[in-house]
Amino acid sequence: MRRWMIPLVLSIAVLTAGCGEIQLRDYITDTNTGSTSNTGISTGTSSTDNTSDQSSTEYKYPRVPVTLDRAVDGDTLKVMYEGKSQSVRLLLVDTPETSHPKLGVQPLGQEAKQYTKHMLEKAKKIELEFDIGPNRDKYSRLLAYVYVDGVMLQESLLKKGYARVAYIYPPNVRYVDEFEAIQNKSKKQALGIWKYENYAQEDGFHPAEYQEDGSTTSHSTTSGTASSNGISTSSTPPNNTCTIKGNINAKGEKIYHTTASPNYKSTQPEAWFCTEAEAVAAGYRAPKN
Repeated sequence: MRRWMIPLVLSIAVLTAGCGEIQLRDYITDTNTGSTSNTGISTGTSSTDNTSDQSSTEYKYPRVPVTLDRAVDGDTLKVMYEGKSQSVRLLLVDTPETSHPKLGVQPLGQEAKQYTKHMLEKAKKIELEFDIGPNRDKYSRLLAYVYVDGVMLQESLLKKGYARVAYIYPPNVRYVDEFEAIQNKSKKQALGIWKYENYAQEDGFHPAEYQEDGSTTSHSTTSGTASSNGISTSSTPPNNTCTIKGNINAKGEKIYHTTASPNYKSTQPEAWFCTEAEAVAAGYRAPKN
């Protein structure tokens, strides 16, 4: 090769390399911005795009629409899920039984069932929300929070006093604090299961305790005779200061109720007391709730 051609060849090589570097730089830039490069290649979405897909749901946690099959109990229902009828157990709550093979029908069980049935059957939309733990129990029932037209069924049952907070198994405890706050309000108002002293306890429902409420026991009297402490057993207080009601439950236990007691209005007195000290002296105790 002639010596004068060597510089010419080197110049052409340098120019070619420079153009390639520019094209490569443009391509990398276009890839990072998600645009189409000058070469006509679509580079897709940027790898640094962290925008979450919130447009698919309006809720903080996903909800799955289902179709009602039937209400089984206050805290159990059947829905069409994944193409077949499946049982759903309401997470974190428990209602009295209506068809348990061993427990049979418990007090207020039918009321709880009818309330759940009414809510579900009139609903236009039913949805399930799962927690972060297992979504089935040992009986293969789905464990979920159930929404009826946007309102959580668990909360409704607790507000009415038809359910207690129960079966708390982490990590499925998303709403346990909210549920306990609602339950405490229902307790104070003596609603539903909380109207009856000791009926709803931490380990379940105790039908034998259901009769302890003064309104259901056969021990109450309005005969107007005097009690052993000399205070009238009339259904009305002897005066404005002696307003504490004394009642003997089905087990023979003596219980007194002040005007602040949850069961005060429903209790039929067997004796009236002016002070709690008088009631205690007569053998009566304060209610446990």
